[in-house]
Amino acid sequence: MRIVVLMVSLWGASVVRAETQAFDAATAARFTRLALACVHREYPNKLAHVLNGVKDVKAPRQLTPAFYGCYDWHSSVHGHWLLARLARTFPEAPWATDAKKALAQSLTAKNLATELKYFEGPGRVSFERPYGLAWLLQLAAELRQWKTPEAQQWVKALEPLERAAAARLSKWLPKLSRPIRVGEHDQTAFAFGLVFDWARVAGDAALLELLQERVEVFYGKDRDCPLAYEPGGQDFLSPCLAEADLMRRVLTPEKYAPWLRTFLPSIPESGAKGWLVPEVVTDRSDPKLAHLDGLNLSRAWMLEGIVSALPAADPRVAALKAAALSHRTAGLESVTGEHYEGGHWLGSFAVYLVTQRGL
Repeated sequence: MRIVVLMVSLWGASVVRAETQAFDAATAARFTRLALACVHREYPNKLAHVLNGVKDVKAPRQLTPAFYGCYDWHSSVHGHWLLARLARTFPEAPWATDAKKALAQSLTAKNLATELKYFEGPGRVSFERPYGLAWLLQLAAELRQWKTPEAQQWVKALEPLERAAAARLSKWLPKLSRPIRVGEHDQTAFAFGLVFDWARVAGDAALLELLQERVEVFYGKDRDCPLAYEPGGQDFLSPCLAEADLMRRVLTPEKYAPWLRTFLPSIPESGAKGWLVPEVVTDRSDPKLAHLDGLNLSRAWMLEGIVSALPAADPRVAALKAAALSHRTAGLESVTGEHYEGGHWLGSFAVYLVTQRGL
């Protein structure tokens, strides 16, 4: 099966250039501080932990000594990704040294060997699947592309856990009979996009082929996605937009534009700017209600991803751009760190957006 690697359109490239100019080291420092404040903060902690006996009653840092902070395992993983992403983007920034120190503290061979032992423990076959595993692979991809001696040491230390995560997903995918269409962690469309991007970086042709085959089976014939039913009150991912953002990775541009018309026929062709509006969080101290701030951020990058795969003259582009901009603005304004419920993870979503990692 032919693997399709999509190129970013001229619009997408211009957005990357413009955002790179606007997003400077001083702005990045704010997001870096959020990750530095949590990657080694053990409590509060929300464990997704299967106890196989009394010996498994341990503190988070004993169970998973690399990724015990940031409230939960997956947030810790993408908090480390944030540090790697920004230190690689701004290597001369004064805070880059602190970011690298934090990475060095966590990503030791000893810590990651314990992570692997935990990962392979009985009863944990579904641990952090697919969301946390996808972010782990995204961290590995970031480190693989960071060609410094330090980063390559971390690549080597992380590689056994990286291989285990990829193998677990490869074993699971053929057995998954239906996609998971929710707005939280179990959603498959968003996770598949992260895994797809990792597989291209890592050169895992077998997983790329398997992903493309399963994605086409799961989503290729979808139509009339009920975007009007979104979001749920605690969603941080859009099932419809995430699927559209995933499909632009696996379809050729010639096939993607008509697929999108069938899948999301509600996208205006008139240039209307009020088609999709950002969500409002009523209580940012509530960890579930605060998810909607993350939804604004993820909607923004998904909308930008959709536009990147369309011809510049496509009549839907204007409405998509307007919605992307309004969600980007609302989402970035919410990343303040005022409440730990959002501060421990929203910075990662903001960085994924502003650095255009998915494009």
